[in-house]
Amino acid sequence: MVIVNTADITWLNTGESARRLGITPRTLYRFIDDGKVPAYRFGRVIRLKESEVAQFIEECRIAPGTLDISSLDPEDQEAEASKPSK
Repeated sequence: MVIVNTADITWLNTGESARRLGITPRTLYRFIDDGKVPAYRFGRVIRLKESEVAQFIEECRIAPGTLDISSLDPEDQEAEASKPSK
């Protein structure tokens, strides 16, 4: 049995987690179900660790020069196309 010191954990509900990620709760649930972001069920309540949400954000960072514009959502492609050229 592993003993975890829960005093150091800051828990977020799904609404706050989705807000921090800038996504809808529905998308967050899909990420959880796909195993992209860890979550914990306590009875009927789902919680996420603040540190794991922050880690997920960092893991999603796009390295310069690696963005494939063809993989963007159509809305993002329109925004990219309307930017002035350098």
